[in-house]
Amino acid sequence: MDTAPAAPAAFAPWSPAFLDNPYPAYAALRETGRVHHYPPTNQWLIPHHKDVSALLRDRRLGRTYLHRFTHEEFGRTPPPPEHEPFHVLNDNGMLDLEAPAHTRIRRLVAKAFTPRTVERLRGYVEELADRLVRDLVADGGGDLAARIAEPLPVAVIAEMLGVPEGDRHLLRPWSADICGMYELNPSEETAARAVRASLAFTAYLEELIDARRARPGDDLISGLIAAYEDGDSLSEQEMISTCVLLLNAGHEATVNATVNGWHALFRHPDQLAVLRADPAGLVPTAVEELLRYDTPLQLFERWVLEDIEVGGVRIPRGAEVALLFGSANHDPAVFEAPGELDITRADNPHISFSAGIHYCIGAPLARIELAASLRALLRRAPRLTLAAEPVRRPNFVMRGLTELLVDV
Repeated sequence: MDTAPAAPAAFAPWSPAFLDNPYPAYAALRETGRVHHYPPTNQWLIPHHKDVSALLRDRRLGRTYLHRFTHEEFGRTPPPPEHEPFHVLNDNGMLDLEAPAHTRIRRLVAKAFTPRTVERLRGYVEELADRLVRDLVADGGGDLAARIAEPLPVAVIAEMLGVPEGDRHLLRPWSADICGMYELNPSEETAARAVRASLAFTAYLEELIDARRARPGDDLISGLIAAYEDGDSLSEQEMISTCVLLLNAGHEATVNATVNGWHALFRHPDQLAVLRADPAGLVPTAVEELLRYDTPLQLFERWVLEDIEVGGVRIPRGAEVALLFGSANHDPAVFEAPGELDITRADNPHISFSAGIHYCIGAPLARIELAASLRALLRRAPRLTLAAEPVRRPNFVMRGLTELLVDV
């Protein structure tokens, strides 16, 4: 059995240079092996598209191990008691569950994401995107992140869930604090913020659920309540955790995909010119290419529930693998000239929405949102330019920008 090579020094996820551009380090990972052990996080890094795609579908891996083992049986230390509010909230959402709990919850939530339901939202999404862009243009420009990228997906998923418009400003800060726990080796300060946000988010949703029980609507929360009361095996905690997951996942990736995508277009003016010349024909392929080129979710973690082998290297039960989406999306074995932005790229099997049973349930809606904001900006701000070099968020896993200042 082979030994996994150490990760090359270029893989330095806390380095500003790496955070600015991790793709050369990914190339070094792919060139030196199919799997690398990374001691700072005690993870096994998987950089190749073929392996990432296969392991996302491999049932010997799981987002959790608690459906089969205790922490002690799995060789893991339980999280500190003071982190419990975060873990109760996070661990009952379908993203961090496996069958049969995952199957039940996803079946219920999928009813809100049928093609017909999502298509009915298209008009609302396009109208909102157009209004947001009109306001940006009227002001002569501003922060594309705060003015377009953030409010659009937040409003859409909040509309689906039935969160009142006056409360929607609460969601993004809570989400950002909770999502800090998905970074590598989060600090105690990060954990404390996540706990506070988890408690506040939970308390808010408990009140909203009570209000929907008294006055049901046609929103997803009312639908989950009805399923719960019909005995469809959905606990109230699962309901709350599902709502938080949908609110977080329903906008975090779309926000980052929007700002990363426009930053990429500004750095490739030839591609932006091609897109402006034929937005009707090229927006669909541009959305897929922007999702691939600067991936909003750079890695997805899985626990190894049974021994596996990758490239002749045994990865034991109890290990954690880091499936590097950003690297897989730049794998030259799958993508021709992966380091080049090509908005006409037709063959584009990127894995930015994951794969297998945890494939992003909101992917069709995210594509509608990304296309709507892209079209609105191309139409109403045809001379959109970068006003200042943006600052990248100090995050690796969820890759985005703190702001994206533009002139119109």
